[in-house]
Amino acid sequence: MPKVTLNGKELEVGPETTIIEAGDRLGIHIPRFCYHPHLSIDGNCRMCLVEIEGVQKLLPACATYVDHDMVVHTDTDAVKKAVKGVLEFLLVHHPIDCPICDQSGECYLQDYYMQFGLYKSRFPLKNKIHKAKVKDVGGDIVLDAERCVLCTRCMRFLREVTGTDELNIFGRGSHSEIDIYQDQLLRNRYTCNLADICPVGALTSKDFRFQCRVWYLKEGKSICTGCATGCNVFVHHHEGKVWRMMPRFNEQVNGPWMCDIGRFSYTAANDGRIEKPRSVEGEKSVVIDWDAAFYTANLKIGEVKRDFGAGAIAVIASPRSSNEELYLTKKLAFEIIRTPNLAFTPAVVADDYSDEILVSKDKTPNSRGAVELRIGPEDGGLDFDGILDAARQGKVKLLIVLGCCLGDLDGDEAGRVVSAVEYSINIAPNESAVSQASSLVLPSASFVERGGTFTNEAGRVQRFYRIFPPRIRAREDIRILADLGRRLGADWDYKNEEAVFDDMARSEPFFAGLVYRVIGENGSEAGGK
Repeated sequence: MPKVTLNGKELEVGPETTIIEAGDRLGIHIPRFCYHPHLSIDGNCRMCLVEIEGVQKLLPACATYVDHDMVVHTDTDAVKKAVKGVLEFLLVHHPIDCPICDQSGECYLQDYYMQFGLYKSRFPLKNKIHKAKVKDVGGDIVLDAERCVLCTRCMRFLREVTGTDELNIFGRGSHSEIDIYQDQLLRNRYTCNLADICPVGALTSKDFRFQCRVWYLKEGKSICTGCATGCNVFVHHHEGKVWRMMPRFNEQVNGPWMCDIGRFSYTAANDGRIEKPRSVEGEKSVVIDWDAAFYTANLKIGEVKRDFGAGAIAVIASPRSSNEELYLTKKLAFEIIRTPNLAFTPAVVADDYSDEILVSKDKTPNSRGAVELRIGPEDGGLDFDGILDAARQGKVKLLIVLGCCLGDLDGDEAGRVVSAVEYSINIAPNESAVSQASSLVLPSASFVERGGTFTNEAGRVQRFYRIFPPRIRAREDIRILADLGRRLGADWDYKNEEAVFDDMARSEPFFAGLVYRVIGENGSEAGGK
């Protein structure tokens, strides 16, 4: 294998490894604007010029492959002078608007100026060429052409990833600028990736624009709950509020990208939350504490079992629940309440768009997990449609619903089904027609306030993490289900999702061989593959 020496550090690399890739592996950052590891090489910005011993001129590291015994320097005076010159050229017509730019704090241009520039501009401000600003180019993107350094990352993304090719460079010389074709707005479902890969704030997100300075944000790892693909994401949050989600690289699932549909699913963690347990008493809904909530649930379940039998109780699980939560829901229904009537919501009301890049038609994160855990009725029990029909006819006397919907029923119909039941319990993070119609409402944590695993549609088991505590009096679903089970007589000793997962892996064939702590950040295929 070729061996390269980079700034005195040696590395053996495979064939067709570029110098910039070798530098990244050694932890040596070589400046770049146009280079992106998951797009084709363009070599247009010339920021990655390096000095190679035995070669008379500087060469671009992004477009030069490592050769046998190559010796490369990235920090010589010649390299620094060249990079400083390129930087000054790129900044000639760049606006001085860092204080109001959303890219500020994560801007390559800003960082490189502080590292290599620090010069006084030789170009008068009055001579700067002005271009389009705050231009809506469609999707979730606002264009500021003055900030653009014409790296063409955006153009290559639209040609090579989405295949939609909506952006191009128009004009000549200093008047060249990125823009859409006349009146043809961005028309793909991946536009926010343009803001992610733009190195200088020329393309910014409408959703995040002027919302929060990036240096206030903290970062946590999670899984997108927007569909069954299970894209790996970073959650950026500040003071208990999620401000944005960005893709987290996982070669087995989503690579470096994510769709706009999933990206905006973070709003469910902020808006419309149920914050305190409540119970309907008479005609009023009254806030109660958790002890009173569990006492009431225990009392009502006992009354129905005594008066009508356990067959008059039904449980509807949610495909938005984790594998661990689904497992406990199943044990609660079959082993503790002893009802045969268990189902999970098979579909949700959502945009039915899907494509061959990342977006699944199934807009829930864990339908596969529910299927593999065999969330369904026992012999003689009611399936999902059977539970709904029995509820409408008044044959179900007590209904427990996890989540915010009943399949793809609209809000009015879901509310009518729940209202037709004598007593209903809803465990959910967000207000919905189901919660509004329920007798007892138990507030659960959002996907950023609890941990666990989802199984994506390909069968990959992936961990998501508790990033900050549940809001107000909301609790993790595992804790709610375990406490409810214990109140009903279970001898469960589950202290967290790890304990539930390990128990599940011992008893559910699909998860056999998996260990919670060794699943890893990129997930594992079921069966320990």
